[in-house]
Amino acid sequence: MSDLVTLAEIEAAARRLAGVAVRTPLVRYPDAPLWIKPESLQPVGAFKLRGAYAAMTTAPLGSPLPKGVVAHSSGNHAQAVAYAARELGIRAVLVVPHDAPEVKVSECVRLGAEVVLVEPTMEARTETAERLARAHGYELIAPFDDRRVIAGQGTVGLEIMADHPGPGVVLVPVGGGGLLAGTATAVKNLHRDTRVVGVEPALAADARDSFLLGRPVSWAAAETRRTMADALRVGRVGDLPFRHIAAYVDDIVTVSEEEIREAMRLLAVRTHLVAEPAGAVAAAAFLFRRDELPPGEGVAVLSGGNVDPALLFPA
Repeated sequence: MSDLVTLAEIEAAARRLAGVAVRTPLVRYPDAPLWIKPESLQPVGAFKLRGAYAAMTTAPLGSPLPKGVVAHSSGNHAQAVAYAARELGIRAVLVVPHDAPEVKVSECVRLGAEVVLVEPTMEARTETAERLARAHGYELIAPFDDRRVIAGQGTVGLEIMADHPGPGVVLVPVGGGGLLAGTATAVKNLHRDTRVVGVEPALAADARDSFLLGRPVSWAAAETRRTMADALRVGRVGDLPFRHIAAYVDDIVTVSEEEIREAMRLLAVRTHLVAEPAGAVAAAAFLFRRDELPPGEGVAVLSGGNVDPALLFPA
């Protein structure tokens, strides 16, 4: 376990994020023993700002910043890198699948980043990002398979445990696994008895399969594209996140598309929080799959609110 991110690294990331990322509150869900951690309140509408900014500022104080950064993403990590790059005064080139929601792509452009559209496969994304990073001499900021990013995402768990020291279960969306890995690391190092459960769509359940088999397995893009939760269509958990998941996560459960959509509606109506589909999966698990979860109060991470307006306001 020596290669795993430490609590000290997460705490150091929290200090660098102070004044940049919002310290999001816990919001009580009415009439249920559930608290919502609304990362939709971040300046970029998702938790990804934590990992992106933490990764871009890990160098020792006084060291020069990279002249530019490259990232690949289905949308939220791209926005986070664009925002962090603008804050730090450096260039950003973002590799994004052509089927990413327009609301996310247009925000990257508004933040001043250059956007390169590619086929919606992890291979196309990673190969293009690596080629552009070499060509420009820019630093590659991976979306999840990076200990600096995992440490930044772990600040979510740090804050949860400061605000609610002993929940029965913390529920976390899982795509590439960075948020789940970091959050689980913080939670388990602070309160070993709290259960940590990853949640993903049944139509993109590669993390569940990986957890059951004890090794990362892949789902094809044609399969994962069936889910409305575009931020969770990664198709394979990262190697480094998986090592943290194997060490700290208690279970991974899935939710249906109908449950995701209803959780989005309930979060808006009952808590006045906007959730994109990926952001709603953790709450959906507590609301509709309670019998599959450990007992006790729950905290569900609402990972993002960058929802395609067409889902909220269909024609």
